[in-house]
Amino acid sequence: MTQLDKARQQAVTAEMKAVAAREGVSEQFIRQQVEAGLVVIPANANHRNLEPRGIGAGLSTKVNANIGTSSDISNISDEIEKVKAAVKAGADAVMDLSTGGDISATRRLIIKECPVPVGTVPVYQAAIKAIKTRGGIVKMTAEDLFEAIEEQAADGVDFITVHCGVTRKVLEALEKNPRVAGIVSRGGSFLAGWIKHNNAENPLYEQYGCLLEIARKYDVTLSLGDGLRPGCIADATDSSQVAELMVLGELVIEARRQGVQVMVEGPGHLPMDQIETNMKLEKELCHGAPFYVLGPLVTDIAAGYDHITGAIGGAMAAMAGADFLCYVTPAEHLGLPDVNDVKNGVIASCIAAHAADIVKGVKGAKLRDFRMSEARKKLDWETQRKLAIDPERFEQVRKKAATEGDACSMCGDFCAMKIASEYVEKSGKCF
Repeated sequence: MTQLDKARQQAVTAEMKAVAAREGVSEQFIRQQVEAGLVVIPANANHRNLEPRGIGAGLSTKVNANIGTSSDISNISDEIEKVKAAVKAGADAVMDLSTGGDISATRRLIIKECPVPVGTVPVYQAAIKAIKTRGGIVKMTAEDLFEAIEEQAADGVDFITVHCGVTRKVLEALEKNPRVAGIVSRGGSFLAGWIKHNNAENPLYEQYGCLLEIARKYDVTLSLGDGLRPGCIADATDSSQVAELMVLGELVIEARRQGVQVMVEGPGHLPMDQIETNMKLEKELCHGAPFYVLGPLVTDIAAGYDHITGAIGGAMAAMAGADFLCYVTPAEHLGLPDVNDVKNGVIASCIAAHAADIVKGVKGAKLRDFRMSEARKKLDWETQRKLAIDPERFEQVRKKAATEGDACSMCGDFCAMKIASEYVEKSGKCF
């Protein structure tokens, strides 16, 4: 039985209890949110060392880190180091997007080493198998696709991205209104090419029932992928993006009816004035399903700094209702991220998530900032370090520009807080 099934039977699972404790809310609140489909708990029973996370309304904004091999660079040990760096930096989930080397072995080792939920995109494995065994992605069969999904679910994957909304009808909308950047989703492009070449419907849509059977069997959370997400500002909120989102809304209803947990993925590249509208549109069309956004990136020209553009968009998106932020690293659009890129991407998204949580009134968010303010006032550097999102960076900067006094080397003897404490607040004198 799935978490959703159990919630409907009024049962509070061990995973629900763990999420409630982490969030500082009641167990019944978590159960009710899961029952309503407003919260998902990706927790495959075959992921043995999992520390469950809840994603959705009323909970803290979560952060995902993408890792994985490529056709150019394939080193499993490097990916494990990235997993460790991501979790240490505060990631709530990790997605293995491997397309190079031994994909199955990489995934299994990541699941074994990763204490947070692990996600995948099964069409990658199915497509690469088709290339190797049949000579091309377009020769992939529906059986290849569902075989990959079943294998990954059996391995212990907690959530999977499935581009069910890339249908023949949705692609017609794309043809009528061509884009500047076209299709930027790798999985979306695989399936769009397959549909066009074979003049057939997307198997993930046409055989959605088969997908739900597998997901239900292993309690794998479906992450309905945005195969037609905008890949540049010029393509934001166009007809094909919205057409796909409408299809996903219908699929959310069917997944819930079958007892399968489901969330929805979103853009992408969006100008800041369209972010709130996109968040409200998803929540309306997809019946309040948890929303998982990539960034969104608020400009196209920040190559090398897209962790910053993603954090700006992520903060705005989460404030407006997004529940799950997929990080963007400094290497986005440029190359495979290394360990430092992964850490920087996670930290940037964690800052965005926390900033939004303050506004959303998430329990404990404002309190952490208040305690930091108290520690700064007292020049209590150890407490500040513990409260900082990145304690290691805090310590590095402190040591790099050391001072002999109580204050930091920016102000030294002329620290405003120190002067105010000594001459204004204690004695009442002016200076």
